[in-house]
Amino acid sequence: MITYEWRGRFENVEVNVLHAEGFDHPVLDRDDWWAQVNRHSLGWVCARQDDELVGFVNVAWDGACHAFVLDTLVTSAVRRRGVGRQLIVHATEHARAAGCEWLHVDFDPHLRPFYFDSCGFRPTDAGLIALR
Repeated sequence: MITYEWRGRFENVEVNVLHAEGFDHPVLDRDDWWAQVNRHSLGWVCARQDDELVGFVNVAWDGACHAFVLDTLVTSAVRRRGVGRQLIVHATEHARAAGCEWLHVDFDPHLRPFYFDSCGFRPTDAGLIALR
């Protein structure tokens, strides 16, 4: 059974491992996820199977009406079982409860079916400036 917790407790190493797997890079220990999300985010959702962190999503915001989905991560062992979708469902519910009017996400093209078909996001015009 997988459980979901808004603003759930986690260890940095757990998210660093998920992030490395999700974005295909070596595990880094320089990221202090706990400090980052507590300083900058509306909240986050942790998905756990037993005691293991199997999913995570960060919900940043502007302090008013815009929330932003960042770093939706699900370990390969539980992918394609609805865990990512449930992370977004919980993120959406809590952003709405906080008074946000909009929930934004950007993603790579191969994730269109997940965000549009499974999670209910709609395409919009957006812009991007590469800073590096």
